[in-house]
Amino acid sequence: MNKRKVIPSLRSLADQDRATAKKARASWQMFTIMAEFIEATEYLSEIRPAVSIYGSARLKPESPYYVLAMQIARKLSDAGFAVISGGGPGIMEAANKGAHAGKAPSVGLNIELPHEQSGNQWQDISLRFRHFFTRKVTFVKNSDAVIVMPGGFGTLDELAEVLTLIQTKKSRHVPIILVGSEFWKGLLGWFTDSLTPMGLINPADINLMQVIDDPDQVLEAVLAFYEDRDDGAEGTADDEVRVHRPDDDRMFYL
Repeated sequence: MNKRKVIPSLRSLADQDRATAKKARASWQMFTIMAEFIEATEYLSEIRPAVSIYGSARLKPESPYYVLAMQIARKLSDAGFAVISGGGPGIMEAANKGAHAGKAPSVGLNIELPHEQSGNQWQDISLRFRHFFTRKVTFVKNSDAVIVMPGGFGTLDELAEVLTLIQTKKSRHVPIILVGSEFWKGLLGWFTDSLTPMGLINPADINLMQVIDDPDQVLEAVLAFYEDRDDGAEGTADDEVRVHRPDDDRMFYL
């Protein structure tokens, strides 16, 4: 004989004070999430065009990838692109440092972690987030291109987020450039040799990404992406680039 499950609501719990406190905490958390979205919108809505640079917090200044990230960020900044990083050390610091030395703003989207991540000193605009997902939404919403340097779980998570949104057409198409051909070779080989033959991704999905190691070619690839589109880039009087976005600037498309 099947017994009907009884699932208690917060209000039916014996400890009403504890239930009320739990509900209040959940409600307050929703307000903090809304506040993060609002603050990010206020600070970044006019920061355009912009490029996000992802990569490991663990790579030191002597790493070739640190130097490469700094060079790429400087070239993007001088071309008129604001550069957005996670605001921390490693590749994030290199990106902010290169952009800070250039013409366009250097932006850091800092995250509060149990083991405190200290923000780097090269941020012209510094925002702090408690929630990873609001931070990731802010990255994607404000990025006209994504540069992915070598990194660990966090970097792979950010790459997968962008690929998924573009693949499912829930986000506008932006260039995704992987820097470090040796580093990314294994992952891309797995995509091609395992995911594609099983039909888990389409062969064309691989083309959402480019692998480029030269800083000048990274900039050229971003510019070429918009020049080749019908609503592409328009040069300004001082030869800086201006990338057109849809009027409503949505991240998600229905």
